[in-house]
Amino acid sequence: MMTESTYKLPESYSFKSIWRITFPILVALVMEELLGMTDTAFLGRVGEIELGASAIAGVYFTILYMLGFGFSIGVQIIIGRRNGEACENGTGFGAIGRVFWQGVWFLAVLALLTMVFSYFLTPPLLRGILRSENIFKAAVVYVNWRIPGLLFAFMTALFRAFYVGTRETASLTWNSIVLVSSNILLDWVLIFGHLGAPAMGIKGAALASTISEGISLLFFVVWTFFTADKKYGLQKMVKPVWTELRHTFSTASWVMVEYVLNISVWLLFFLFIEHLGEEQLAIANIVRSISEVPFVFSAAFASTAATLVSNIIGEGHPEGVVPVIRRVLVLCTVTMLPLLIFFFLCPHLIISLFTDIPTLVEASVPTLKVMCVATVVTLPWNVYLQSVAGTGNTRVCLRIDVVALCIYTVYCTVIIGIFHSDIAVCWTADGIYSLCVWIQCAVYIHKKKWRNKTI
Repeated sequence: MMTESTYKLPESYSFKSIWRITFPILVALVMEELLGMTDTAFLGRVGEIELGASAIAGVYFTILYMLGFGFSIGVQIIIGRRNGEACENGTGFGAIGRVFWQGVWFLAVLALLTMVFSYFLTPPLLRGILRSENIFKAAVVYVNWRIPGLLFAFMTALFRAFYVGTRETASLTWNSIVLVSSNILLDWVLIFGHLGAPAMGIKGAALASTISEGISLLFFVVWTFFTADKKYGLQKMVKPVWTELRHTFSTASWVMVEYVLNISVWLLFFLFIEHLGEEQLAIANIVRSISEVPFVFSAAFASTAATLVSNIIGEGHPEGVVPVIRRVLVLCTVTMLPLLIFFFLCPHLIISLFTDIPTLVEASVPTLKVMCVATVVTLPWNVYLQSVAGTGNTRVCLRIDVVALCIYTVYCTVIIGIFHSDIAVCWTADGIYSLCVWIQCAVYIHKKKWRNKTI
């Protein structure tokens, strides 16, 4: 049996190939983050109430979205494994289409149920956790207009899972361009009331995002119909098959729980901050939006790592897993460091893109610098976490995240809930979480207990 030191990665896992897979994912994620950043930038010129409410409502919506997105990541891992097996054997690509269609049926039902439950449960839930009446009212308005977009968002996530799992990521770039350009235009029209439309404020921001996601899904449907290789079987609808759906769910369900827990704790962080005051919440929303930029770089490389790990195991070469992770980490570090250094050295320039309130800009600088330092210190965490998921051991991935989230929650409770620390100090919680994940994942990967995992 080959070892990591003697195994030579094939050309399809070279630095150039890794970058070719990652770059469209990166562009797509960066463009999609502009969706939230556009809302923040526009609402930052409307008022602090709208800015703070969009932070709370945005995270709340993300929790619901993570139900479907987490499932799509599980689908992506399975598709990656099937793609590796099919490439190795030269046959069996049709299994990918079957996995995809089972995901369609599951996510369609999940989206409809989530929308119904949200309509009835969101107001009393937010009423119980928010102190500011103004933020509560604005947040409910945002969620009610944003929720219909869940069906579009779930289906779009599934298409991305297919393209990333099969390592054919070029379409992601074009889709993200369509998504963001439509959202920017609709934000401008609906928030401020241009081109004869009424000025809808925060309601317009939510509606713009919902319509944009519908346009994004339409793009994927058309693109896939005309360009996807017929060997995958996507063009032919497959009826729900309980045994196949159960098999997919057994892998994807753990990722769903993990993602929902992760974002739920992130919501808890914002609720703690909301109790510190409306200005502190506005600062948190600005820095959160900025932090999404380096995060999407990390997420793009992490998604690539999950796919390549799943593919190379499917090809029958588990000894290539660690070398693949190392190559992804090298590219991730080289790409992210210059960006973080720029943010650290030019904080006023970056923050001013999100608000034109001078006092808010100045107050946000220390928190932005803390975010940059924490991100540099914990760069590898996301790549390692998704690599664990790529091995198929999604239950272990959940366990790792739960341990880190428990430590994160205790830390937030102490420094925010008890000591009411400044927002800049509070942001160190992100570094604590990332470090906990990184250590656990590194130990798990290098122990190699994942080698015999089948999915």
